[in-house]
Amino acid sequence: MATGQDIRDLLGGDRTINMPGVYDALTARLATEAGFEILFISGYSVSASRLGLPDFGYLTQTEVADAARSVCGATDRPVIVDADTGYGNPLSAIRTAGLLSGAGGAGIFLEDQEWPKRCGHFAGKRVVPAADWLAKLRAVLDLRAEGVDLFLVARTDARSAVSLDEAIDRARAARDLGVDAVFVEAPEQVEELERVAKEVEGVTLVANMIEGGRTPLLRPAELHDLGFDLIVTPLSALFAATRAVRDAFAVLHEQGTLRDRPDLVVSFSDFETVVDLDRHRGLEKRYRS
Repeated sequence: MATGQDIRDLLGGDRTINMPGVYDALTARLATEAGFEILFISGYSVSASRLGLPDFGYLTQTEVADAARSVCGATDRPVIVDADTGYGNPLSAIRTAGLLSGAGGAGIFLEDQEWPKRCGHFAGKRVVPAADWLAKLRAVLDLRAEGVDLFLVARTDARSAVSLDEAIDRARAARDLGVDAVFVEAPEQVEELERVAKEVEGVTLVANMIEGGRTPLLRPAELHDLGFDLIVTPLSALFAATRAVRDAFAVLHEQGTLRDRPDLVVSFSDFETVVDLDRHRGLEKRYRS
């Protein structure tokens, strides 16, 4: 099972890693097949795919842990899980971290929003006092003494909720606690990204690339030049799947079949490869009585 140290090792040596957002075993398999080295379980995507609801605080601790078990069981890559606010106080954060580690997670994002939280690119966010957030981070860091080694990303939403100055102050405080990475959510210009990188030194910086979000979309190489080396693209799979399924359903509803539109689906045999059917046939043959 992957640990936080596996992620630290991957990020060593002046490397920039792009993490795709996944939300179930199938997207985990597809991301692994594509060659990504670290995967990210997006709370937004889990809420949308499992509940059909927006990232508005509906998702529960146990639903996220269940998603983590599905994803981590389908890949050999380290997985970082969106733990939202930890679902309560520092004691709740300890339990959340333990659940996600037990589900196979190698790292978590832990943010400073008030509960119920909302997507970092939605309006109306509010943050808890910095001391409350830092206490949760410290509680998760203390788990390392008990053998729970999670790559801890400290996420602050203070840029939108208060100011960029406040977000930078919080990011520095989290860095000084000893977190593995710091994530200032939703900078709105490249100049803001530059300021975060300049003023929050000595720690891995995370950038969040959402199609249609508040932050300008940049390539990993461009973000590396700015000082960001852990890049998360959390919603690409969800948005792509939504468009593909919507298009296929529209044709299926209109024509009653996709016979004339094979371009809208993978073939039956191609999908067998995705779910590794040959290996399971081999297992069935091996144990057939």
